[in-house]
Amino acid sequence: MSFDFLFDPSVRWVLAGSILIGVSSGVLGSFALLRRRSLMGDAVAHAALPGVAVAFMLAGTRSLPLMLLGALVAGLLGAFFIQSVIKHTRIKEDTALGLILSVFFAFGIVLLTQIQHSGAGGQAGLDKYLFGQAAALVGSDVQLMAVSAAVVCVIAMLLFKEFKLLCFDPGFARGIGFSPKVLDGMMMFLIVVTVVIGMQSVGVVLMAAMLIIPAASARFWTDRLNLMVMLAALFGALSGAVGTLLSTVGLQLPTGPLIVLAASAVFAVSMLLAPGRGILARVTRHISLKGRVAKENALRDFYELAEACDCWDAEATAAELAASRGIRAGAMISTLRKLIREGLVAEAGGRFRLKDKGLAEAYAITRRHRLWEMFLMHEGQLGSDHVHRDADEIEHHMPPKLEAELEQLLAFQGIEMKLPPSVHPIEAREVE
Repeated sequence: MSFDFLFDPSVRWVLAGSILIGVSSGVLGSFALLRRRSLMGDAVAHAALPGVAVAFMLAGTRSLPLMLLGALVAGLLGAFFIQSVIKHTRIKEDTALGLILSVFFAFGIVLLTQIQHSGAGGQAGLDKYLFGQAAALVGSDVQLMAVSAAVVCVIAMLLFKEFKLLCFDPGFARGIGFSPKVLDGMMMFLIVVTVVIGMQSVGVVLMAAMLIIPAASARFWTDRLNLMVMLAALFGALSGAVGTLLSTVGLQLPTGPLIVLAASAVFAVSMLLAPGRGILARVTRHISLKGRVAKENALRDFYELAEACDCWDAEATAAELAASRGIRAGAMISTLRKLIREGLVAEAGGRFRLKDKGLAEAYAITRRHRLWEMFLMHEGQLGSDHVHRDADEIEHHMPPKLEAELEQLLAFQGIEMKLPPSVHPIEAREVE
């Protein structure tokens, strides 16, 4: 494939503009996502449409600076109305967003239709603000977008700590002298500016996606806000570049939708493969936990069987263990095979017994289980017949620190702890 098209100045302008939109959208989208303002971008984008139309009607020509100014004013006006409706009525935020979005967008469509029917000169392509027309970007357009995007990113980084406080603890921000209303207003202003500078490339309808998708993708990969912002900017830039290149080499495919589809592909990969929150990681953890719980339950069943007969070399068949647990014999056999491979259980003639290593682990598991049972009985005021199932669930997640704290608490209250024998079972086995 030839890459000669990259030397075309118009392609480079479009590519640069799309990357800039992706970066600014990713940065502001991160704060909007954490502040639960993602859909505000959608409302502002639709509210900006009548501003574009009014600016054209006043100027009589397609002047990008004037139309962006009109879009900015209309977007800020839409955001103001949304906040006013929420503050002064009982209408919820989602309803207010839908209300203002619909009214402003309908008004914008009416104005665009009126302009087209008026036969005014220079109105051709004005409707492209609905879905974007990145191919129409020229050098002066990109320069204006570059300056605007740079200003937005610089302000966002200068206010990084303040926005972080606003997103995670506005009460603390108020306590140390910051005004959450002022910070929220500044954030909304930057979101409006970001939406406005991206309208010509991505369009009113799809601009909200650029605020939401890169930030949501980055959220899968990290819990740190600074890294999330950088990843969101990177994903936004990557989406803008890939969408533009696909549009350039494709068969007259629109750039804006391809940018959003590229961002969606990044989101799908993040949702599937991210190490912390990705679907594969979660499935892997679930399978691992399920297997560990099954093994620990089998070990405790072994221990209770041996304790009941006071014989630490007690043997049992898979069917007997499965019956005590109320599961299928096949599932118990699979678990026992894993315990054998780990050196915890030995098998002879279809009967299984705990080895020393397995007995030590079974002792620790049973001890945690009974500690939690006693805690629930004495602190939760639950009957002995109601604590077994709860203890069965928590014993697999109890860290050593919590186990020590429970033991100290119960001992301090003088509660007789019905724990496994004070003499360790392995020592008892050696005595025998």
